[in-house]
Amino acid sequence: MPELSNLLAFALISLGMVLTPGPNMIYLISRSISQGRIAGLISLGGVALGFVFYMLCAAFGITAIVMAVPFAYDTLRIAGALYLLYLAWQAVKPGGRSPFHVKALPKDTPRKLFAMGFLTNLLNPKIAVMYLSLLPQFIQPGHGTVLLQSVALGATQIIISVSVNAIIAITAGSIAVFLVRRPTFAVVQRWLMGMVLAGLALKMLTEARR
Repeated sequence: MPELSNLLAFALISLGMVLTPGPNMIYLISRSISQGRIAGLISLGGVALGFVFYMLCAAFGITAIVMAVPFAYDTLRIAGALYLLYLAWQAVKPGGRSPFHVKALPKDTPRKLFAMGFLTNLLNPKIAVMYLSLLPQFIQPGHGTVLLQSVALGATQIIISVSVNAIIAITAGSIAVFLVRRPTFAVVQRWLMGMVLAGLALKMLTEARR
């Protein structure tokens, strides 16, 4: 098992990542507002399965393969950073929208909601970056097998992300109404989101390879 300090550090990073708006958050909020809290939670089930998929890939060695190939690692890092910069621009550009902006979506069946949640997470560059570049840095030789450490770290990230996203899905409607009634808060929220995303992107672009 990882050291407690390592586990807590990774948990803190996981919390920061889930609080940074991305495809998962935007999809869950839009679905909850458009179709209701239950639909949002069903979609979250699919998102959770996507987390499990990434965790298993990391645990069984795909991470090691990617980290061993400089071109693959750098491609993922740069692509992820550019994607975060794109999200930052979408937030702060003139006429940009908050992820809590009410967006109408068609009514979908529970099966489709679950599948779309899974695919949204599976194609989420932010989650790929977390599992392929961040998680390996918390694996410590001599503190248990790589498999067990990967599962422990992955489970920590899943618990935090699912818990936070569940709260967001349940309260999305109330937050959206609050922001609509207070335009200034909506503008501040968009710029804060944009700065956080841009900061993460620049950090990823300038970080040295392990």
